[in-house]
Amino acid sequence: MAGVGEALRDSAIFNLSSAVTMVIDDSSFALELTTQALLGFGIKVKYACHSAEEAIEILRDSDVDLIVVDADMPGMSGFDLVRWLRRSNLDPNAFAPVILMAAHVRRKHLNQARDCGANFLVTKPFSATTLLERVVWVARDQRPFLGVGDYFGPDRRFREGDRRDGEERRADYIRRAEFEAEKAAQPASEETR
Repeated sequence: MAGVGEALRDSAIFNLSSAVTMVIDDSSFALELTTQALLGFGIKVKYACHSAEEAIEILRDSDVDLIVVDADMPGMSGFDLVRWLRRSNLDPNAFAPVILMAAHVRRKHLNQARDCGANFLVTKPFSATTLLERVVWVARDQRPFLGVGDYFGPDRRFREGDRRDGEERRADYIRRAEFEAEKAAQPASEETR
């Protein structure tokens, strides 16, 4: 992301006060901390759960707009919860943005977060600014959902959208080089006639 101020300025158009939000964390302290951080941005947490099993019961009966879940919970982990959610066929909850939170993040956590269908992974302890940036990012995220093999979730490839400021993609460079090579070859062939 660009600088913090720029990201937050761009986010000013979002009003998330009516978003139905769920926070899941087995630690009461972390659950309260996350809930209060979100409340500081005007996001009221409607469902605060201490386990994935508790969250599943609510997700089966109620629609949510945003889920923030701890990755490392006893019993069913946050990774397993997201994997279950994405395959649950609960419309619209299966498509709800999910922010996973984890302490001591290693490469395997990044891979698990990507492969379970989470939208983003935030490390603990988090700053309020980082959490807000990630919430705004998932609110803006326009990646389509894909079902490939055993994966179902947002497209794991990040794109900047349409070309900006005349930037060209690699395929454009290749096509232009081929065109210029053909153009350069034409006068040489016409002169030999």
